[in-house]
Amino acid sequence: MTTTLETAGTLELSLSPDLSGDSWMAVCEEARLTPGRGVAALLPDGRQVAVFRDRSGRTYAIDNRDPFTGAQVLSRGLVGSAGGRPFVASPLLKQRFDLETGRCLDDDGVAVAVYPVRTK
Repeated sequence: MTTTLETAGTLELSLSPDLSGDSWMAVCEEARLTPGRGVAALLPDGRQVAVFRDRSGRTYAIDNRDPFTGAQVLSRGLVGSAGGRPFVASPLLKQRFDLETGRCLDDDGVAVAVYPVRTK
């Protein structure tokens, strides 16, 4: 799920990737996100989420854990697009993850969790 930057507000993230509950957590002021760069957010249960804003103002949140190495590094990856799909490339082994679906663009059998985001 994505949101488009229209007015600055607080970026919130759903604590359940499938929206099965109504638990949202404030992450940061959306204006603090630098387009094209990621930040890591720590969830109450200890998981980490990588949050991104692209150059057009859309925000995304995916699991910060690189499934190929186990390292919490996706928030430090390079943001780009392929075939109109936004992705982040892991800074370690360079696999690309679709920011909308979490699917690995380089290995169809691998994906990361995607978290809905909204601005309040």
